[in-house]
Amino acid sequence: MYELHVLIQGYPGKSLYHGGLGWSTVALLRSAKDNVLLDTGHYMHREVLVENLGALGLGCDDVTAIAISHCHWDHCVNFPMFPKARLYVSRAELEWAAAQPPGRFPIPELHVEKMLSRKSLTRLEDGDVFLPGLEAIATPGHTPGHMGFIAQGERGEYIYTGDAIKNSSELCSSRVDMTLDLPKSLDALRRIRERAAANPQNVVIFGHDRCCSFDGAHVHEREPLKFGLSARLGENFDALTTFDLAPRASGAR
Repeated sequence: MYELHVLIQGYPGKSLYHGGLGWSTVALLRSAKDNVLLDTGHYMHREVLVENLGALGLGCDDVTAIAISHCHWDHCVNFPMFPKARLYVSRAELEWAAAQPPGRFPIPELHVEKMLSRKSLTRLEDGDVFLPGLEAIATPGHTPGHMGFIAQGERGEYIYTGDAIKNSSELCSSRVDMTLDLPKSLDALRRIRERAAANPQNVVIFGHDRCCSFDGAHVHEREPLKFGLSARLGENFDALTTFDLAPRASGAR
């Protein structure tokens, strides 16, 4: 059985002028024997990751395993922070990412190269139960080797979608954005929808949104969505403008 702790809550937004959907989720699964990270986020997550692990009484050396959904920069670059962790990545994803020329996709080329040289790396296949109670499921489309992860919790399953389903709008509408193969993405979405709806106690952990349960038609958020920005927009150094990007109402949507 695993306990779920969301270390970094993803946000379902896009930057209009600066590229990238980089506000991604990092989740921790805790069992009696393991502390497993589902994705590791990007560079700007580092201080928050250390702080939130510390609040649980953990340090970077206490992370025993890392499961990477796909090789985009916002999901994988912090794996070197956890030198004692076993690393689990899709075989198909690694082969695809390593074969891409620099700059073609949001792949951190040097990090992928480092992954391939890591002694603790295990290449995953669809259906692998790579830790007790933790299964890898192939969810290609967003990238060719994308994987989701399903963990056994006390009451239901924790279903980590990564970017196969980035947010609750994709789950509810059965539509997806930002995919390299739309038919495969739609198939992955269908399979995850069915699995999520099978038990009202299941928890869906999106790559870029808050966690939810799913009744087959609507999501029921399990935590408020949080996001904000502060900016210095004028000549006065002490004048900070704050933008709160959290919705004003929560619940099913």
